[in-house]
Amino acid sequence: MTTLPEAVALRRTFAIISHPDAGKTTLTEKLLLFGGAIQLAGAVRARGEQRRSRSDWMAIERERGISVSASVMTFEHRGLTFNLLDTPGHEDFSEDTYRTLTAVDSAVMVLDAAKGIETQTRKLFEVCRLRDMPIVTFVNKVDREGRDPFDLMNEIEETLALEVTPMTWPVGMGRDLKGVCDLTRDQVVLFDPGRGDHLVDVDEIALTDPRLDAVVGAEAAARLRDEVELIRGACPPFSAEAFLHGTMTPVFFGSALKTFGVRELLDGIAQRAPQPREQPATPRVVKPDEDKVTGFVFKVQANMDPNHRDRVAFLRLCSGRFKRGMKLKHVRTGKPLAVYNPMLFLARDRELADEAFPGDIIGIPNHGALRIGDTLTEGETLRFTGIPSFAPEILRRVRLDDPMKAKQLRRALEDLAEEGVSQVFKPVDGSTWIVGVVGQLQFEVLTARIEAEYDLRAGFEAAPFETARWVHCDDRAALDRMAAANRTSMAEDRDGAMVFLARNAWALNRAKDDFPMVRFSATREH
Repeated sequence: MTTLPEAVALRRTFAIISHPDAGKTTLTEKLLLFGGAIQLAGAVRARGEQRRSRSDWMAIERERGISVSASVMTFEHRGLTFNLLDTPGHEDFSEDTYRTLTAVDSAVMVLDAAKGIETQTRKLFEVCRLRDMPIVTFVNKVDREGRDPFDLMNEIEETLALEVTPMTWPVGMGRDLKGVCDLTRDQVVLFDPGRGDHLVDVDEIALTDPRLDAVVGAEAAARLRDEVELIRGACPPFSAEAFLHGTMTPVFFGSALKTFGVRELLDGIAQRAPQPREQPATPRVVKPDEDKVTGFVFKVQANMDPNHRDRVAFLRLCSGRFKRGMKLKHVRTGKPLAVYNPMLFLARDRELADEAFPGDIIGIPNHGALRIGDTLTEGETLRFTGIPSFAPEILRRVRLDDPMKAKQLRRALEDLAEEGVSQVFKPVDGSTWIVGVVGQLQFEVLTARIEAEYDLRAGFEAAPFETARWVHCDDRAALDRMAAANRTSMAEDRDGAMVFLARNAWALNRAKDDFPMVRFSATREH
């Protein structure tokens, strides 16, 4: 029987982050292929239901070829268990991505070889930096024309203030791509442009082998040897300590579409990415090798199976050996919760988990009992920290085509708000519900899901408010005075917390000046 420390050492829990269209979801598929988790992978926009991306399960994701919801996939490779979280690339869903990053121990940052670091990549990197998260970089699409690899390395170093050390290096690029050199083994992995993928039987030749000149061409071989010499003279050697502290990134080059350079990336994650790490909590830090089970909910997904109107809470296990049927304490309510049907995921596919270990992500079916930020333990009163909600940047009133279905609409809005992608505010003066989101695309997703999953036709129209702030005050009387003076701007969120809806920046600043004892907060920790 595997001991707890052994099980912890065999786990790698990581997220993939990138700007939209850098190839993140395609890379996810190919990592699953190496793990034997799926037998067929196709381009995200390929035709036919069988060739849809396995990690994008929502209809709107399949239609647009983008990820708008974090997906969880567990697979095994070379004796290790990998928990891979594919995050939304679109900036309108950055809040879901932020919370997902609280549940992983490292991240793979995917860059387009032609575009380098893009806006959303930088934003997501900053989130990782807040948590000192180790980052592995994968430069994708080297089978297309791209920028000089040294330019890309310099950009990473200067823009992100990271030390850079290449683990693989491209031999040419685009039409001239001959392969990648694995710098840890001094082996050139050869690229065949005619192959659909490079999953098995990949040809290799040593960097020092005289035959390399004939295989890739004398000019390419000479340039490669010069570049490798320059890399070893100019780049720092890989430091496990610097990587684990989030100050150095190992860089891999490849093509997710051609499954080329992906094996080397996966091996690099296996060898260098951290095993499950300790997690911040109050009143103490939780270590993964502790005997008692603890974990936190970082995501809730409604209607993964539309036939059963299900609701699944995604729990990151932080310590202990979890077994199916365990009774755990739901810290927020103080009530016991028996977990009879925990699930492991391959995107939308799922299987019962008889046991799970720190670093694993399990799904717990429930009917609204579990919320984002909830902590489960074997009895101790703990709360994991750092899982926030953000004030929405766009506020809209809900418009329902059939007023007789107001109750069903409320259920739909509350269900979807539980996922944390949108927020619902009920004005205290009894006026129409206000929905808040971070980005405009979220309204399109909400409209599509309300129709597809609840059979309701609804839309969103302009609201007289520009932003929202949670309000707190140690003096309840002062808070009540502020609420009374701003009655038409006050609302409650779905947890009953008081919210000030500001018509513009001037109104927000005026309220702050009028009531200096009240705190107006743009974030709310769960």
